[in-house]
Amino acid sequence: MTSGTLSAAAELIAWRTMLRAEALISRRLQADLLARHDLALGSYDVLMHLGEVPDGRLRMNDLADRVLLSRSGLTRLVDRLQRDGLVIRQSCPSDARGLFAALTGPGRDRLAEATPTYRQGVRDYVLSRLDEPDLRTLRHILDKLADERAPL
Repeated sequence: MTSGTLSAAAELIAWRTMLRAEALISRRLQADLLARHDLALGSYDVLMHLGEVPDGRLRMNDLADRVLLSRSGLTRLVDRLQRDGLVIRQSCPSDARGLFAALTGPGRDRLAEATPTYRQGVRDYVLSRLDEPDLRTLRHILDKLADERAPL
């Protein structure tokens, strides 16, 4: 084997390990949220993003970008959240075609109840396993990977 082959194999192993870690962490967070709050991880993500903005509402397109879902995937998720009374849709006065997803009172309550579970899961499944240098390195790596300005 050449060193190029070893490098390609090592790259593939790193990639697969990252995917496996993300899937495992997400499954554990999902299980915790479902068991304690009857709330799927994707639903929590939507509520969290709405809860972070001052008026508790975002354009559907912006929300889809933030939660990394397709427009149709977000529409289905917001439909479920609306049926559960956690969000409502509001029309945009400046754009007849535009819609907002807005957090309701019960949605804000469910988010407040679920956030400690989510944060504890993040601590248990990620942060507690890394020391300070690991966290700095991870942040540095993730900043590089999330840099949308970097050439592809």
